[in-house]
Amino acid sequence: MKMATSMQERLDEAGATEHGFSFQRVSSSDQLQQNSVLLALPPEIVEGILNFLSYDEVSRLRLISKRMDQICQRMLTQGYLKVERYYSLCQKQVKAQLPRRESERRNHALARHADILAAVETRISLLNMTFMRYVEFNLCCFIPGKVIDEIYRVLRYVKSTQFPQQAPDVVQELRDISSMAMEYFDEKIAPFLKKKLPGAELSSRILSSPPGPSTALSTMQLFSKQSPSREEVTKLLQQFRATGAIVQALRREVTELRTKLQEQQKHLQDQDQKLLEQTQIIGEQNMRLAELERRLREVVDSAVDSPSSAASSAQETPGKRRKLTDITDCPQPPKRIRSKK
Repeated sequence: MKMATSMQERLDEAGATEHGFSFQRVSSSDQLQQNSVLLALPPEIVEGILNFLSYDEVSRLRLISKRMDQICQRMLTQGYLKVERYYSLCQKQVKAQLPRRESERRNHALARHADILAAVETRISLLNMTFMRYVEFNLCCFIPGKVIDEIYRVLRYVKSTQFPQQAPDVVQELRDISSMAMEYFDEKIAPFLKKKLPGAELSSRILSSPPGPSTALSTMQLFSKQSPSREEVTKLLQQFRATGAIVQALRREVTELRTKLQEQQKHLQDQDQKLLEQTQIIGEQNMRLAELERRLREVVDSAVDSPSSAASSAQETPGKRRKLTDITDCPQPPKRIRSKK
């Protein structure tokens, strides 16, 4: 059989060469061999090769095969954890150089650096609440690799630039792509992953079942028996474990919501302070404008009064000249006539 199959393959190759298809077959086989050679390498070597690529390109390579998908998922999750550590390092370096007083920090040279890092911190916390819950249960990886690249870009810009731009201009791209990634994940991927969470089936049953002491009755009936079966005990233990997992998941959600609420309150306080500062600046500007308008009116009034005074003086001078000429032209009476009078 082996001889026959080998002969058949040779005949097929000979027929392909006759029809001019030998080059395509060789090229496709070479490509498959190259892919197989790359995937046959140990995962550490493959990761070392993929480290030369950006995280966005690594996320796109997940479509090649299952093995490449596993390697890329591990790299994306590790990359997100690395960028978190890099952010904490940058924040420590900036905070060490800032003064302790809040009033002095706003006029410091690193004030914009601190604002940019605060904006990055809010993005990282939102990404943690969206993705890392499912990453901890090994249900997915940190999917948006482009977000990791953008966080690295912002942090390197903060570290290398002495006079950076304002925080909204620097973090605009990061804010856009991270919000789009979180919205897509919540709408398209999270509903399927929630079903795979531990205790999801039991929680759905509890929520779907009508309120009543059904579970309590079943446990009481079980313990009222003198010799409960082993299967019943194992089922009860499984229920307890599942409810414990649900309680832990709910506690985690509550803590996440609390942290999110605290961050939102902090953000609102910052916005209120900025609004107060802006109102003060606007009031000062209005006072300056009123002062300038008053000075302008004084200048205009003085400019209007000066031509009228000049015209009145011009009208008075000819009359005075005539009086002077009349006085000089008329002869004075002699002294004798004056004395007689």
